[in-house]
Amino acid sequence: MSFSLLGLSEPLLRVLREQGYGVPFPIQIKALPAVLSGRDVMAAAETGTGKTAGFVLPLLQRLAGGSTTPANHIRALILTPTRELAVQVAESVATYGKYLSLTSGVVYGGVKINPQMMKLRRGLDVLVATPGRLLDLSAQNAVKFARVETLVLDEADRLLDLGFLCDIRAILALLPKKRQNLLFSATFSEDIRALTETLLKNPLKIEVGPKNSPARSVKQCLYEVDKKRKAGLLSHLLRDRGWPQVLVFTRTRDGADRLVQRLERDGIVAAALHGDKGQQERSRVLAAFKAGDIRVLVATDVVSRGIDINELPRVVNFDLPQVAEDYIHRIGRTGRAGVAGEAVSLVSADEVKHLAAIESLIGQALVREVEIGFIPAHNVPLTRQTVLRPKKPKKPKKPRQGIAPVPGEGQGITATPKGDRGKLQAGRTSPSVAAGKAKESTPEDSRSDRPRRGAVTRKKR
Repeated sequence: MSFSLLGLSEPLLRVLREQGYGVPFPIQIKALPAVLSGRDVMAAAETGTGKTAGFVLPLLQRLAGGSTTPANHIRALILTPTRELAVQVAESVATYGKYLSLTSGVVYGGVKINPQMMKLRRGLDVLVATPGRLLDLSAQNAVKFARVETLVLDEADRLLDLGFLCDIRAILALLPKKRQNLLFSATFSEDIRALTETLLKNPLKIEVGPKNSPARSVKQCLYEVDKKRKAGLLSHLLRDRGWPQVLVFTRTRDGADRLVQRLERDGIVAAALHGDKGQQERSRVLAAFKAGDIRVLVATDVVSRGIDINELPRVVNFDLPQVAEDYIHRIGRTGRAGVAGEAVSLVSADEVKHLAAIESLIGQALVREVEIGFIPAHNVPLTRQTVLRPKKPKKPKKPRQGIAPVPGEGQGITATPKGDRGKLQAGRTSPSVAAGKAKESTPEDSRSDRPRRGAVTRKKR
């Protein structure tokens, strides 16, 4: 299917051709006709699969045939959780609306409010905003909502995670009751589903791909490492693997700053991006990273939804997120638009609860690796997903003449070195493992019951 079959106008199709867009993504195929028809839509899809175009393209087409906008009024409102995402969406609106006679703008906190007020005086067809700054502008009577035809909640789950529910309710009270409502996100929590019951009217529910699943184009693995040696391991991997550009996520702002200082001491060009940075500084750092002037960008979750970099090869979780769903959004910064990417997590023993929550959410165990020289003193305990990982069926071996097959061969768990690093492999043993029935490992097994790294587990006869 092509975009021309989805009912888009020629000015929009012209832009898509210029941008090199060929076949639409599944979320766009399902969402575009529904939004064009004026229906409320609740859509969920993997990060990096074209959700923004899924609502911006039909929104612009619906607005194109309307009347002019009075001073300080807006006709469509798009709410986003972060400044970075607001800027990214506003850029998409400007790009897709290149050949349409529509006006658009973006407002967010952290910068002077007067220039934003001046732009709103002329009236805008589309306004992209963060909730806090929008309410500030409303309190000063700089923006009026009587002409709003469409409301979009982009990354709706993150809006709630960051505590914007009260702000959203305050904004909803200012909007006309008769309007189109669109909710787009990579995941939908139970809180989001509860909100939609009062916000949406007979919505079309779209879910593309498995619920709460990362993009299939992202290869995932983890390195077991002691917490105090994470920074050293990251520097080693950057040098040893020759990673050209890496986006690293930490749990705290202080942690991000400390990691940047350590990387710079090791001769690696790095910069931090978090909420304590001013908006001008954040914009400068992000632009430098996109241009390749910064090799490592260390960020916190507050900006994980607004970083959109074409063909970003790799994301590293220096700390696992406390909220499992944030793992999906973090690694969704790579592997976008079907391009292959890699997500690497550095995991210490004290993060096993977060690891278990992530693996339970995505329904799979992450491949475990260890790096020679960084083998942890405290192993990361096995999770339920690791223990229950299905074993690959093995072809029956032909017994040697005069020797009966060994029952139960190949049913243990062992760690074997491979090259300059070892992989923890579930459901495999070395051919030299002795015969007999092995004791199954469970998450409750003590570390003394688990095989030492680089050693072969021998089974008792």
